Amino acid sequence: MDDIFQTTWFNYIIIPLVIMLARICDVSIGTLRIIYLSKGYKFLAPVLGFFEVSIWLFAMTRIFANLDNWVAYIAYPLGFALGNFVGMKIEERLAIGVELIRIITKKDPEKLITVLRERGFSVTAIRAEGSQGNVGVIYSIINRKNLDDYIVLIKEFNPNAFYTIEDVRFVSHDLVDMRTTNVERRLFRGRD
Repeated sequence: MDDIFQTTWFNYIIIPLVIMLARICDVSIGTLRIIYLSKGYKFLAPVLGFFEVSIWLFAMTRIFANLDNWVAYIAYPLGFALGNFVGMKIEERLAIGVELIRIITKKDPEKLITVLRERGFSVTAIRAEGSQGNVGVIYSIINRKNLDDYIVLIKEFNPNAFYTIEDVRFVSHDLVDMRTTNVERRLFRGRD
């Protein structure tokens, strides 16, 4: 059995693959940790940090145990790069957080407001004066996972509207996005 660990294919294929996979895991976890930290999840971030550093230590011990293995030196940064990519993709799929959407429109906003409310989005609307005359301003705070649906409605009912999307770190009350489940409300409130 010890002979298998001394073979060329094990040293130049398996060990670099293990190093690369460890780096993909630890960097992905690190990406999520930073995102959770920026969103105010104070207890989840340290737990992720523990696993991130544990996996990193494992990868580093494999590097130091194989200092003469040039393939491991390629696998390490490759794992780092892929880990960033994988971490961002995971975060996109999780769609963590809350967004503030601000829509400014010259067109009468009533139809868009009605549709947004019918689809379960909370809406606050005001009349305002822009640089080119009267405008309608619509504000909504929604779960990020519902952002694509919201934007589709904007483009369908008011394609020329100007809108901005801002990340919201904290909301003082339950999220009024009617699409939010009770579990999500509790998770959002219980971040600290």
